[in-house]
Amino acid sequence: MALRRGFKAEAKRLALEVRAELGVHVFAPLDPYALAELYGIEVHDLSDPSLPRDAVRHFTGPAADAFSAALVSVGRGCVIIENHVHEPNRRRSTIAHEMAHVLLEHDFGVLLTDGEQCRSSSSDLELEAAELSGELLVPCDAARTAAFRGWTDSSVARYFRVSRSMARWRLNATAARRIARCTKAKGRGTLAADAARAG
Repeated sequence: MALRRGFKAEAKRLALEVRAELGVHVFAPLDPYALAELYGIEVHDLSDPSLPRDAVRHFTGPAADAFSAALVSVGRGCVIIENHVHEPNRRRSTIAHEMAHVLLEHDFGVLLTDGEQCRSSSSDLELEAAELSGELLVPCDAARTAAFRGWTDSSVARYFRVSRSMARWRLNATAARRIARCTKAKGRGTLAADAARAG
């Protein structure tokens, strides 16, 4: 499975537009809950008393890893229901993913997020939502800046408030580290050549 041609550039543009709407610089952490609020999407968690108690006990206990969130259609809009027992960075990633579906205007009934994977009728839509949510949380340009600064996966994760696996994926998917290595190597080669000519 691969993203459709040109989608990465489209996701990059859209993420920058959304960050501008929120007043968030490209090299700053984005709050996905603020994004949901901006778009009028309510976020509820499994502590909501209207939810079936047995299901809540199941998904906050023995099956906590089986359910991260659901984007649920309500009337003409939608709400997000998230699993509040997950750690904060996972929850941020989950909300960003669900908001990516909203921003991309994907058709849905209920989209169930399971960890950092989603289950729905279209894996193409899930790939698109994953790419856009990654671009929202750790933009391509920010990943490259971090790589040039020599930041580790842990440093990127701490700064952008994402998991280490998300940080690693963004640094790899954007080719940030490879570009930083090649640029630095090219710079060293140029300096060596200049020194040889001068000597």
